[in-house]
Amino acid sequence: MNLILFDGPQWKDLYPLTLTRPVAELRLGISTLREKWELRLGTTSSTCTESYLQTKYPLVASSDNLVVNAAVLPQDLIVDQILKLKPEQRLQWNGQFIAGRTHLVPCHLIEAEGMQDVEAKVEPVIIRYPWDVFRLNEVAMALDMEMIKPKQNGNTGRHNVLLGDKIYIHETAEVQAAVLNSETGPIWIGPGAKVMEGAMLRGPIAVCEGAEVKMGAKIYGPTTIGPHCKVGGELNNVVITGYTNKAHDGFLGNSVIGEWCNLGADTNCSNLKNNYGEVRVHHMASGKAIGTGLQFCGLIMGDHSKAGINTMFNTGTVAGVNANIFGGGFQSKFIPSFSWGGEQQSPVYEFDKAAAVAEQVMGRRGKTFEETDRQILRHVYDHR
Repeated sequence: MNLILFDGPQWKDLYPLTLTRPVAELRLGISTLREKWELRLGTTSSTCTESYLQTKYPLVASSDNLVVNAAVLPQDLIVDQILKLKPEQRLQWNGQFIAGRTHLVPCHLIEAEGMQDVEAKVEPVIIRYPWDVFRLNEVAMALDMEMIKPKQNGNTGRHNVLLGDKIYIHETAEVQAAVLNSETGPIWIGPGAKVMEGAMLRGPIAVCEGAEVKMGAKIYGPTTIGPHCKVGGELNNVVITGYTNKAHDGFLGNSVIGEWCNLGADTNCSNLKNNYGEVRVHHMASGKAIGTGLQFCGLIMGDHSKAGINTMFNTGTVAGVNANIFGGGFQSKFIPSFSWGGEQQSPVYEFDKAAAVAEQVMGRRGKTFEETDRQILRHVYDHR
């Protein structure tokens, strides 16, 4: 069967993280949702997503497609039911599409007539909102560890303090004079990653390929440092997608940060209200504030956004794509895409200037700002 990962109804609810990517490209645990499904099913995949994203993430269809809601974690019982689907059968949970096997155009699968519905035997774990990325990070990390089945390779570095027996350091990683405590969860240090002297990591934590943890950093799990990120200061239950810098002192908790972001020195984020109440967050698709059901929720930030030094973020702040955030005092709880400043009525960050910065930032990391990247950002700019 030809595996297709489908955005499904969660795509808009996951703004701003999905304004620049399909749901399948979200990272939590060690890997992206796409990587999890491909590893679990032993195959490659393509994507059924919005038209403006489809050029960068093309769809490959066949006469026998296994279409999976990309927001679903590939846990064993759900995967077993998916693999048993017969042609023109659709797996659901309380009316929520999980997967289907069909010859039809995948994006019309949910509404297709003639499909036979099969009810899931267990409730699937679904990433529905941005805060689910950090909320379910521990679950996703455990799933990744189960699928990867890593083994100790003997690379324990020099002068490290290692607690617990669930520490996995890749042979090409560099970890020196750090404290790693896996008694509260596993610690995964990926290829080419670096953990500098004096850093303290308390699992579960994933430091992905090429990422750097700066001297004296304090990181509490469940936290994921995505590929080629640089982090310092204090982090608690944070997911950073990739190629993002939070390299200096400052606190970030219960947050999700996109790619190509930069948080200036002494940027801090509140993750708890003074009255200890439920955190409400701006829902970009509806333009309304909705409850998260959480007492702890910090910052949700889209790709390419930047924060100047000493920036202060309120509890439950949402910052869109390519926002240039600066100014004294607490920022607005919703900062639109391509803002110049931090207020909802801030001037617009002109597209050509923003794109030029994106090209320069990516070039510094040896990456090319492709025409497809420009087109995606242009779409976000035009529909902000």
